[in-house]
Amino acid sequence: MAIIRDMIPAFELFQPTSADDAIELLIRYGEDGWVLGGGMDSFDWWKERIKRPAAVVDLANVDELKGVRVTADGVEIGAMTTLTEVATHPELLANYSVLTDAAAQIATPQIRNRGTIAGNLSQDTRCWYYRGGWPCYRAGGNTCYASAPTAMNREHAILGTNRCVAVSASDAAPALIALDAQFVIQGRGERVVDAEDFFMPPSKDIERMTVLNPGELLTAIRIPSTWAGATFYYEKVEDRKAWDFALMTVAAAMRVSGGVVQDVRLAANGAAPVPLRLEASERVVRGQARSDQLGIQAGEVAVRDAQPLRHNDYKIPLMRNLVRRAVRGTGA
Repeated sequence: MAIIRDMIPAFELFQPTSADDAIELLIRYGEDGWVLGGGMDSFDWWKERIKRPAAVVDLANVDELKGVRVTADGVEIGAMTTLTEVATHPELLANYSVLTDAAAQIATPQIRNRGTIAGNLSQDTRCWYYRGGWPCYRAGGNTCYASAPTAMNREHAILGTNRCVAVSASDAAPALIALDAQFVIQGRGERVVDAEDFFMPPSKDIERMTVLNPGELLTAIRIPSTWAGATFYYEKVEDRKAWDFALMTVAAAMRVSGGVVQDVRLAANGAAPVPLRLEASERVVRGQARSDQLGIQAGEVAVRDAQPLRHNDYKIPLMRNLVRRAVRGTGA
């Protein structure tokens, strides 16, 4: 008799209408609680019976977590704002196009219409060993199957690994790091973290992708006006042009005057277990005339500590060239 694998385990479903009520429920259930945004990642976990929450807090009716608001010093994006709204919002298109470029390339129009910006940032890794239920380090086990000599690890990390070599799947993350965004997290209190510090490296906690604790909720993303109207670059490399996760992405925000880079922020994802700010490459670029040669130097610095696995050594020249292109720009 066939075993049906797509039956979702039972859980308590809550549909609060305010952020305070949602947070109260998450605090009550702690590690047994699950946040449901657009649901693009959640249902896969449940159908495979790998994740079994006792309570699901559906945020669909929490209107205060939706929308893009222009503030005195930038913009604030509600956590439940759809990727389509992020990609098409006039203020973001006019002044923060690195983020709209990123959002517009996520998955498919149907998924962008449902998926949320916070969901894209908070989603779990796509490593098939982990998602297939293998008892790896990230799942509480004592090995990393993806780093074994015979493993399939084409999509995994080449930098910053510590036992786990799985990468973040967020396309929006490097754009928000380039924009120096901050994430508002609410629980028993409120804390604000820089975008680059939102993601949890395996060296600190191998079982979490973000700094969110049980009982906490990402409620908003704040983008300062500092980089409004800057020179932006975003590029995503994937096997297919739609409905695919990136092999690598790069994002850049630059202030250029007279051909000289006055200031710059560079970020990449798909190279390490967390989205990376490329500070060493920034130091190479800052104060220099923008050119292809400068891009080559920045790219070399970005990959100097790379340690590829059996099937992902192609990521070294890929990252090198993405950084090069970001620094020189498409017209250089």
